[in-house]
Amino acid sequence: MSISTTNEPCPCGSNLAYSNCCERLHTHQAVAKTPEELMRSRYSAFVLQQFDYLIETHHPAYRGQLNVQQLAESTPAQWLALQVESHAMAGDAGNVRFLAWYRDSAGIDAIHEHSNFVQEDGKWFYTDGKMLTVKMPGRNDSCICGSGKKFKQCCLKK
Repeated sequence: MSISTTNEPCPCGSNLAYSNCCERLHTHQAVAKTPEELMRSRYSAFVLQQFDYLIETHHPAYRGQLNVQQLAESTPAQWLALQVESHAMAGDAGNVRFLAWYRDSAGIDAIHEHSNFVQEDGKWFYTDGKMLTVKMPGRNDSCICGSGKKFKQCCLKK
């Protein structure tokens, strides 16, 4: 996905224009103030295939040999939505629990993770996360994309 203008909605689901949201972080005009803000910007970077940003915001002590090529090869073809379930911050540590919904050749699925973050020198970094079980929405539940339609009438149908 690409954003043709920075006035388009931000992929992170904040209801702000990309230019007033994650673009500021992606272009290094600002730094994330909270773990949730960093996590949202990382989701948007996945959607927009800004893999260098993902490497930069992954704490060096936790990223191992992860590189841009690996990220590009493991990214689903279509991201659908981000749902933040909870977030917390205490000093220089924080966590975010989220679902990142996507569609690939096997259908609709999500990354459900409890992610950990640390702050060093005024910058937040993703460290690691615990994968959680994904509960798929029912056909008559609200759609994951936030359209207000039933799941069966929206993303499940596409």
